[in-house]
Amino acid sequence: MVDHSSPPRPPLSTASLIIRLASIGVVVAVVAGAFAYVNGSLDPQRLRPKTLVNALETNNGLHPGYRRNHAKGVCVAGYFESSPEARQYSSAQVFSEARTPIIGRFALPSGNPYAPDSSVPIRSFALQFSLANGQQWRTGMNSMPVFPVGTPEAFFEMLKAGAPDPATGKPNPAGMPAFFASHPETAPFLAWVKTAKPSASYATETYNGINAFYLVNASGQRQAVRWGVVPQSQDAAGATAPAGSDFLEKDLAQRLVAGPLRWQLNVTLANPGDPVDDASKTWAGEHKVLNAGTLVLESSQPQMDGDCRDINFDPLVLPSGIEASNDPLLAARSAAYASSYLRRTSEVSQLHSAPQESKP
Repeated sequence: MVDHSSPPRPPLSTASLIIRLASIGVVVAVVAGAFAYVNGSLDPQRLRPKTLVNALETNNGLHPGYRRNHAKGVCVAGYFESSPEARQYSSAQVFSEARTPIIGRFALPSGNPYAPDSSVPIRSFALQFSLANGQQWRTGMNSMPVFPVGTPEAFFEMLKAGAPDPATGKPNPAGMPAFFASHPETAPFLAWVKTAKPSASYATETYNGINAFYLVNASGQRQAVRWGVVPQSQDAAGATAPAGSDFLEKDLAQRLVAGPLRWQLNVTLANPGDPVDDASKTWAGEHKVLNAGTLVLESSQPQMDGDCRDINFDPLVLPSGIEASNDPLLAARSAAYASSYLRRTSEVSQLHSAPQESKP
């Protein structure tokens, strides 16, 4: 998977951004990556991947060789053990094989690779399942339950609202409150973030896929779903993050020394009328939830030379039996991840003179 004979290269993967919620006095990271339409050349007014990646660099600072978002992270590896519950809904081999290898990555939602672990209340978890038939399933999940906005255009407006003023180097304090006031769809996210606190461990978090997809069975029947993973650790409730900059990776390594870490993969089936193509909307009421299997992590690696560094966790890399919804953020994420990936791979030589990622 990784050519260890070549010079060290930067981690290559997902994205995210930091938003200052001036109205409630906290700094919050909004995860999901840089968004743009897949083909921006169709309409001069359409957002392009490079436009949003440029905006992320403006807001987060430019750190050559690193992801434009989720820049600080750690690689993990293990396997997925399937259960029978998802098999009637999807023909994907990941749900029929007893065990599927996985490579993953935990990260902070920030474009700054030196951000303190306690600076944001959100953690992210990206996975690549390598199926026996050669297909792959890649997914990026976050510890928040919902995304603040539902379109790439609104996401770009949010980026501009939080951009630093060239004269002061700081965002306009009125920018984010004004944005949220003009976008009522952000209410569910704001309600969650007001009580969210940084956790002390990656291992105690529940991670949500947020976007909807379709499971497709052998007969061609399609079922809209959202998925997420729930920790099975004894202290799954977690604790508030301690003071300091780099405790998450150390905590993860210590836990893995004691034994594998496990999460249950829950697949929530959409009810009729649920919003399938808008990640800013919750699915209210009772829903059927499938226990699709158990995710088992056995080891971790530093991101600079770990197996996850060269993986672009594109959410549209899907196996037969899983299909994308029409959520515009999915195509947007895919396009922007590719743009960010190309930038990072062209900046490898600059990493050698950059500070180490453990810098406070």
